[in-house]
Parts: sequence; structure tokens; C-alpha cells
Amino acid sequence: QVQLVESGGGSVQAGGSLRLSCAASGMIFSVIPMAWYRQAAGKQRELVARITSGGSTNYVDSVKGRFTISRDNAKNTVYLQMNSLKPEDTAVYYCNADLRPAGVWGRGTQVTVSS
Repeated sequence: QVQLVESGGGSVQAGGSLRLSCAASGMIFSVIPMAWYRQAAGKQRELVARITSGGSTNYVDSVKGRFTISRDNAKNTVYLQMNSLKPEDTAVYYCNADLRPAGVWGRGTQVTVSS
């Protein structure tokens, strides 16, 4: 059974940093594209960053230059380093494994950025 467990969320002031982690189990992690999504209150879930099995990355424009997605295949873990956080980054952050036919989601971790 595939399972994703996020950690590392919390409350920070604007300009601060957090690193989210997502530990995966029950799948061959190294060949699976992984992603971080977020959902702010009253808004739709949006893709924040994605990393392929080969390490290629892409980001939503609003986080480019501030967030970095990475993966450690030896630890079956994907990370999201978030720097220069802004209040508009406040959301629940979800880890996603791009499995077929259906992706798998973690339960999410709350990130709150105060001004």
C-alpha cells in the first residue's frame, strides 16, 4: 500500500524559511515523479513544484527563486525548501506521487506565514 507522510509545516514570520519533507513507502520511489501542491482556505489546490525521476524540476511562477524541490531516492523522501516566505504562501501543503492510473496524496501539513 502506497503511503505518503508529510512533515515540517509550522508557523513562521514573513521572510522566514521552512523545509517540508514527504516520506514515501509502498512503491518504487526512484522512478516516480513527485510533486508538492498547496491549498489555501477557500481556494483550489494548485501545483507548487514537481520533480521527475531524473531530477528535472518545475515551479509555479509565484514561488520561483524562493522554493526548491529535491528528492533523496535512498531515503524515499522528497523535500520542499521554502525561503523568503510570504503571507500568501499560507496553505495546507500536500505531497503527491504521480502514479498511474491514479496519483496518491499525503494528508497534508499546514504552513502559516504571518506578516
